[in-house]
Amino acid sequence: MRQVGLRAVFMRGGTSKAVIFRAEDLPRDRADWTPIFLGVIGSPDRNGRQLDGMGGGLSSLSKVCVVGPPSRADADVDYTFAQVAIGEAAVDYSGNCGNMSSAIGPFAIDEGIVRAAADGPATVRIHNANTKKIIVARFAVAEGRAAVDGDFVLPGVAGTGAPVRLDFLDPGGAGTGRLLPSGNPVDQLDVIINLQNGETRKECVTVSMVDAANPCVFVAAAALGASGLEMPGELEARPELLRRLEAIRIAASLRMGIARTVDEAARKLSIPKVAMVTGPHEATTLAGDRIAADDADLTVRMISIGQPHRAVPLTGAMCLAVASRIDGSMVNRLARRPATPGDAVRIAQPSGLTVVGAAVRPIDGGWHADHATVYRTARRLMEGTVFVRAAAFAGVPPR
Repeated sequence: MRQVGLRAVFMRGGTSKAVIFRAEDLPRDRADWTPIFLGVIGSPDRNGRQLDGMGGGLSSLSKVCVVGPPSRADADVDYTFAQVAIGEAAVDYSGNCGNMSSAIGPFAIDEGIVRAAADGPATVRIHNANTKKIIVARFAVAEGRAAVDGDFVLPGVAGTGAPVRLDFLDPGGAGTGRLLPSGNPVDQLDVIINLQNGETRKECVTVSMVDAANPCVFVAAAALGASGLEMPGELEARPELLRRLEAIRIAASLRMGIARTVDEAARKLSIPKVAMVTGPHEATTLAGDRIAADDADLTVRMISIGQPHRAVPLTGAMCLAVASRIDGSMVNRLARRPATPGDAVRIAQPSGLTVVGAAVRPIDGGWHADHATVYRTARRLMEGTVFVRAAAFAGVPPR
C-alpha cells in the first residue's frame, strides 16, 4: 500500500515525547487529523505497544503537537495538543500537555517560525488552542538555536539540560471556564463503579475538583484504601483501584460540565485528570533515590488514560499546586503549609520532586489563579519525514 510522507520533528518536552507537525503540512480541517495521527503514533494497538508507529505504549509517549501562525495578537505561535489513545481509535483534543508545552518555544525558534537573537535569552508567547490560554516560554538560544546543554536536573529524565521556564498565565478555567467548576473547594461525588464481574457498586467520595492549566479531580489516597506511595507497577497490579479512579474521573467530568453523558466522559480520555493525594512522606523514587518527608509538601499519584504516570503530568502538577493554595480544598488540608505565601509547592511523585510556583488569591468570594510557573528541559531528537498509510488521507482534499 502506498504511504504518504509528512515533514515532522520528534521532540522530548519535559517527561513526554511527541511528534510535532507544522500546521501548514496538515489538512485544514482538524477532523481530518485524527486518522493521520492514529497512523503516525500506531494506534489502536490491543497489544499496547504501538510498534507500527512512533508511540511507546505509554500515555506520555503517545502524543502529537501542531504548531502554526498565531490566531491572537498577544501570541507568537498557536499550539494544538493531541493525546492519542493506545488501545482504541481515539484522539483527544480537549486538554493541553504541560510537558510538551516546553518544547514548543524551542521548536518555533529552531524552525525559524519565531525570530530571536543568535545568542542570549529568548521569549516565545504560546497560545494553546486547546485551552485558549497563553503560556510564556523563556529559554536560552546559542548559535541561533534553542540551547540544549545546561545543568538543570529534571526528575524522570536522565542527565541534565538547559532550563525552559514556563509561565502559564491566568490558568484557571482552562477546560471549564472556572477555577472551581462546581463553585466549591470540596464536593461529594456519587460514583458508579463497574466491577469485574459485570455488576456495579455505588459509593460517595470526597473530592476537590479544580481547573487550572487542565481540569483535575483530587481524592485522598486514604479514602481509597491506598497509601499514596504506591509505584506505577503496584497500581497496575490493582485493577479494582484503577476502576474506582476511572469511575471518579467520569463522575467528576459530569459534575464539572466537561461531558454531558457517561459515554462522552469516557471518550474524553485526557480530562479531567484524576489523582490520589497524600501529605509529605519519606519515599523512594523509580530510580532508587530517597525523598525525605521534609523535602516535599504533597505526594501525588496521577492516572492518565487509565495508566499510572511515571512522572506527574505537568498540568496536573500545576493544578495540584494551585489547589493547595485554596483554603478548604482537600489538597490544602493535606499539604504542608508553605513557610511564606510566595514559596513554591514541592510535589513528590514517582520520579522525584516537581516544584511549582503558584500565585492564587481570593477574589469576590471565590479564588483566582494569576499564574503557575515551572521549569522543564526539552530536546529535538529527530527531524525528517514520518510516513502514514495513504488510507489515512482518504477523502481529504489537497491543501
